[in-house]
Amino acid sequence: MPPLVMKIAPWLLLVMSNVFMTFAWYGHLKGKPMALPVAILSSWLIALPEYLLAVPANRIGHHMYSTAQLKVGQEVITLLVFTMFSYFYLGEAIKWSTLAGFALIVCGVALVFFFR
Repeated sequence: MPPLVMKIAPWLLLVMSNVFMTFAWYGHLKGKPMALPVAILSSWLIALPEYLLAVPANRIGHHMYSTAQLKVGQEVITLLVFTMFSYFYLGEAIKWSTLAGFALIVCGVALVFFFR
């Protein structure tokens, strides 16, 4: 694979995997309540594609990034996807304290990612 693809592909795959996982974990909270076993089974089925994307993302990414960089990058992606999901899909307001907490997490990520 070309170097640029090796740098970008893991992050694109991780974004896509996070969308699946966010719907798997939180998608059942919107709409009519469903029985817990149904919520668990449907969440598990949604999570399967997440693994099909996350595992290759980490395999490809490990050629360019450390596992710590991949993990903390994943956390930033998770926060961004979760924030958009909460606001646009669940219709929840984003509080300043949530954003401040996320910003502190991003600072920790920057330490791991840029000061290795």
